Amino acid sequence: MDGRSRLRVDDATLDVMDSGDFWEPRCTPPRDLVEPVSVDPTGAAGPTKRQAAGPRWRRTSRAAYVPADVDGSVPEQRIVEQAHRLPPGAAVTGWAALRLHGARYFDGTAPDRTALRVPVVLGPGERLDSDDQICVSREPWDPHQVWVRAGIRVTEPRRALFDELRRNRDWRDGVVGMDMTAAAGLVSLSQMTAWHLAHSGWRRARRVPRPLRYASERSRSPAEPRMRLVWEVDAGLPRPLVNQEIFDRRGRFVATVDLLDPVAGVVGEYDGSAHRMTARRGRDIGREELLRRLGLEYFDAVAPDLRARDTLADRMRSTRSRARFEPPRERAWTIDPPPGWPREPSLDERLFLLEMARQGA
Repeated sequence: MDGRSRLRVDDATLDVMDSGDFWEPRCTPPRDLVEPVSVDPTGAAGPTKRQAAGPRWRRTSRAAYVPADVDGSVPEQRIVEQAHRLPPGAAVTGWAALRLHGARYFDGTAPDRTALRVPVVLGPGERLDSDDQICVSREPWDPHQVWVRAGIRVTEPRRALFDELRRNRDWRDGVVGMDMTAAAGLVSLSQMTAWHLAHSGWRRARRVPRPLRYASERSRSPAEPRMRLVWEVDAGLPRPLVNQEIFDRRGRFVATVDLLDPVAGVVGEYDGSAHRMTARRGRDIGREELLRRLGLEYFDAVAPDLRARDTLADRMRSTRSRARFEPPRERAWTIDPPPGWPREPSLDERLFLLEMARQGA
């Protein structure tokens, strides 16, 4: 007996679509998550004391073990291992709860790739100390804010994101967190703004408004808001449109671009690793040429540029200085869709419909 206790992934989580694309903002928990077990003198329900000290078992916390071949770097597995320690009234929150709600971006690592502790909130009168694996909060919370995902008690998305935004010392990380939570279809900007207003007296709540001020519900990858912030904050340029569709004057779709300055006529694109594949790169070059023919000025950015913000900001300002600033009627391009072009519902509309469906279930 290897003591593996397989956790059942709940149906609500499995309903999340996962296309397999690297930038797909949603994900599903792996089906083979392993719950820690305690030492069992008989070796039936867990390892004996001698076995636990050997190479075939890995300790996850005090007196809790999983088989050594269980990958503890998988975010959901790491959450399961720490959630096992929680008293009955506690719940996982912050990045870990958002991950279990299906937000792919929250993988439990900081921008420098160091592992984050699993944040949890305790119920009244419960005791558990923080350590290098877990971060404990004793702030008040309503039992109605607790959902179950992958068999684990987690705070509902708004509370989870609120806790995550308050954790971030770098407000830019907060912008990325808000953008990626919205991309996953979990929390809208208006919802998070209302939540903050109702809890503005909480510790570190003052960290929340600035990320919300610069956030967007239209981002598709974490790098996009970081590039957008260089444009808007470091370069001091007007707020751009995000993932904006562009059409020619005959109503034909041209491209959806990461960043568009609709006044100057500037397009900005982030080139991630997927863009550098030969076939994809060829399409990107062709698209850039088409956009330039329509009179749009163009710049792109890669990962090192986001770490050299001043240099990238200078390049952005230089690009804008070369732009045409054409009046709308003289442009060969437009952001106005042709008749019959499908309108994408807002995130608030989609969340309202999901809530209605959940209540009717």
